[in-house]
Parts: sequence; C-alpha cells; structure tokens
Amino acid sequence: MKRETQSDVLLIAVTLIAAISWMFSKEAIALMPPLLFMGLRFLLAAAFLACLGHKALRRLSMGHVLRSARVGLVFGVGMLFWVLGLAHSDSMGEGAFLISLGALLVPFVARVCFAEPVPRSTWVALPFALMGVGLLSLSHGFSISSGQVFYVIAALALAGFFILNTRAATATTRLASKHRAAVPLTAVDPLALTIVALTSAGTVMLLVSMVTESWQAGAVQWSPTLVGWLVASASVGTAARFWLQTYAQSLTTQTSGAVMLILEPIWVALFAAAWFGETLMMLQWLGCSMIFFALLVNRWQLLRSILTKRGL
Repeated sequence: MKRETQSDVLLIAVTLIAAISWMFSKEAIALMPPLLFMGLRFLLAAAFLACLGHKALRRLSMGHVLRSARVGLVFGVGMLFWVLGLAHSDSMGEGAFLISLGALLVPFVARVCFAEPVPRSTWVALPFALMGVGLLSLSHGFSISSGQVFYVIAALALAGFFILNTRAATATTRLASKHRAAVPLTAVDPLALTIVALTSAGTVMLLVSMVTESWQAGAVQWSPTLVGWLVASASVGTAARFWLQTYAQSLTTQTSGAVMLILEPIWVALFAAAWFGETLMMLQWLGCSMIFFALLVNRWQLLRSILTKRGL
C-alpha cells in the first residue's frame, strides 16, 4: 500500500474516533467547566502516551521540542475555541459544519503561507465538499451566535495546526526570508510530537481555565460517570486519535489529505442519530453523497492508477 493511501485510510479512522469524541465531550462538559475538562483531558492523554514514548522523548533535540510545542500552542488555541463553541451552541450539526471548514481551508493556507503545491483535483473537490457538509449539517438552518463565532475561530486555528503538524512530522524546509536562507528541517518522531503538542495544548487550556472559570467546590460534579467520560476522552478521543493522526500526517508531505477529515460531520450526524435519537433527512443523505463524491474527486489520480492497473 502506498504511503499516501495508507495516510488516507488512517485519517478516515481518525474521523471516526473524532466523531465519537464529540459525544464524550458533550457529556463531560455538562458536569464540569469546559476548559478545565479540556486541559485535564489533554494532559492525561499526554501522560498515557508518555508511558509508551519515553524513549522517543529523550531523543528529541531542543529544536524538535520547540517545533512540537508550537504545534501544540496552535492546536490548544483551536481546541479552546472549539470547546467554547460546544458549550455555547445547541446544534452539533452547525458545529460540525464550521469545524469542517478548517479542513477545507488547509489547501488555501498551505498554498498562500507555505507555497505548497496543491493538486488540481483538490481544488475541484472543495466546492462539492463544502456543499455536502452544508447540506448534512445545516438542515435546520443556520443562525449566528457566540457559539458559531467560536467555531469559526477554531476552524482557522485547526487549519494552521494541520499544516504545522504535517511539516513537523515530515522532513521539510523552513522558508527563506529577507534575513534568513532556507533551512532543511528533520522530521519529529510522531509519538514524541504528539506528546509534546498535547502537553502544550493542555497547559494552555488549564492556564485559561484558571483565569476564566471557577475551581471552587461544586464547580465539578465528580462522579464515576464523569471520570468515565474524562478517561474515555483522554484515552480514545485524544491519545489514540492524535497519535494516529500525526502518524498519518508523517507518511506524506501533502496537506491535501486534510480533505479526508470532512468525513467527520458524517460520523457526527450518524452517531448523534444513534446517541440522541436525531433523524437524518433526505437533504442530509444527499450531503453525505456529495462528501463521498468530493473525496473520490480529491483522490482521482490514485483511483485512476488503480483502475488502470486492473484493466478497468
């Protein structure tokens, strides 16, 4: 299996885990302050992974640590606004739509900020992906609220996170400037990168939580149920998800793979239907079909090569 194909398959698995994590987080923030939850979730996930990756951590250079921490800082900002959107919005569909815009923005940001080449098939796929996500997520209309604003900011930050994460996990080149020549950069070990990034993001969350949220007795409704949601979010929704995503991103330098992440709102809609009893309407099924069509267009060259080899 080609590295790009393997990366796509792993990113599809990431979208499944991410969709499940929406349910975990929605349940948990009903029982504790949202930023405190996210901070504990990320630091606990980093601790889980550190048990597996302590050797990889010891091999990191200071440059690798700083690059990983920068990835985590951008990621922390994105997740900070994501959880604020989740806490201030009643519609998971609208949230999934706006967060998915982050994946669709990745090719634009990569092209403009890092001069990365973007396949023509990706540009063709993006309008279909946008329409599909809109039909899927906005079946009940769209209203502007503080929650939606938080989601948009989160989408922009998460687009930056995906690009920086890909550049850190692969051998790349720091762009030249007026005062600095281009510098080749070595790849950071995916597991070590994930640990440092989650630690950085979790620290950002806790610091903001200390300033903006109450940590007094009664602010957190500790119970076996809450602990279960927290552990599930940290282990499955964070540690497994972001380690898998970083590894997938380390397999290819092409950020066009970010388009695969638009599968997330499909899984969110399906899981929300099963979890909360929501019903998918015809327009939402049409949206799902358009998203799948966009993914096929995005990887048309790969599909064509497979069909050619098989004489089809």
